[in-house]
Amino acid sequence: MSKAKQSRRGFMKKAAAASTVFAVPTIIPRSALAQGDRPGANDRIAIAGVGVGRQGSAIFSAAAKDPRTDVVCVCDVNRPRAESIAKQHNASDVSQDYREVLDRSDVDAILTATPEHWRANVCINAALAGKHIYAEKPLTLTIPEGRLMVKAARRTGITFQVGSHQRSQRENFIGCEFIRNGGIGNVKEVHAANYESPWLCDLPAQPVPSGLDWNMWCGPTEIVPYHKELYVPRGNPGWLSFRPYSGGEMTGWGTHGFDQIQSALGLDHTGPTEILVDGPALELPTYKTPESNARGNELCSTPKLAYRFANGITVHLDKGNRGGGIFVGEKAKMEVFRGRLASNPSEMAEELLKNDPRQSRSHVGNWLDCCVSGKQPVADVEIGHRSATICHLLNIGRMLGRNLKWDPDTEQFVGDDEANAMLTRPMRKGFEWPTV
Repeated sequence: MSKAKQSRRGFMKKAAAASTVFAVPTIIPRSALAQGDRPGANDRIAIAGVGVGRQGSAIFSAAAKDPRTDVVCVCDVNRPRAESIAKQHNASDVSQDYREVLDRSDVDAILTATPEHWRANVCINAALAGKHIYAEKPLTLTIPEGRLMVKAARRTGITFQVGSHQRSQRENFIGCEFIRNGGIGNVKEVHAANYESPWLCDLPAQPVPSGLDWNMWCGPTEIVPYHKELYVPRGNPGWLSFRPYSGGEMTGWGTHGFDQIQSALGLDHTGPTEILVDGPALELPTYKTPESNARGNELCSTPKLAYRFANGITVHLDKGNRGGGIFVGEKAKMEVFRGRLASNPSEMAEELLKNDPRQSRSHVGNWLDCCVSGKQPVADVEIGHRSATICHLLNIGRMLGRNLKWDPDTEQFVGDDEANAMLTRPMRKGFEWPTV
């Protein structure tokens, strides 16, 4: 029996695949026994990486180095890349199709950082297969797929952590908690960055590199010609700037910033009720040749946007930082950013950090803790879905060029059929979302 299969016994307490029974080996290999601070195989989590490029390789490596895990296999549409990452972590199996990973009984959990147009298919199917999930942010490309992820995770009881790692940074969680608990008094308004929406792509065809399954990369989207500046996440400009693969910097950076605002305001499980748009509808430019994102970002930063919650707090996309927000309260002003906390008066943040002994925590480590304990991670799927939802609402408002009313309970626009039609996206045949 392989080490990976041994690691499943007694671990999958909550997942649907937990009913699998394994025979006890006659001879217990040394790898199955606890050594030092490394748990025995029966207590370890068998992991697989799905999409191990720029972000995926980093989060997968963090999990692979944890003594509680065993690496089983690596999956990426780019086979040479999958083979390279697998070699780094002594995994013998590689794949270019994530479904092969989900079919394996010796995989307990996956870490995935595919492009955004693939994330829903991978995560919904993984949850239904009973695999614990660590998914990179932004969690979704549309709002309905986020709700399906939540439903699938709740149905099987798996642990689902979203890679909004600022939730695990000391300055961030201390500051958000302080604001949430009334430290600066009632919050009157919040300022966020003016994140840019995505634009269109019509780049010329280039030869597909050897070992890359381009059909699989396109996946749920229409097949288009390969071009290296579409394939890379950030380049000239990379898929992170293009519809229908991404929500642009609105989702790329916006999920970081809006996630911190959600946390600080104590609104993790709801959303805004109004999207406020100041200016005419955005006409998306099309990139036909490679160039930096400068022109697209300038064009796609208008019209100006804001959003308002049912409690009256308005978040303005204007002068805030790209990783958090500036909170204007009755007693003080406080800025939460990536690994930074500041205030006016300055003594407030200084004393807060000085007197709080808590330190930054491992975001991947928190996920692994919760895979074992069954507790909810700090960036649970519902939290990630709600943060991404704000990004999608703002992109829709910008493209329509008018104010919108939103019901965060039904997750529908109020009295606006055109806006509701933009909530979903066309899916290529054979790549549709599964039924949950």
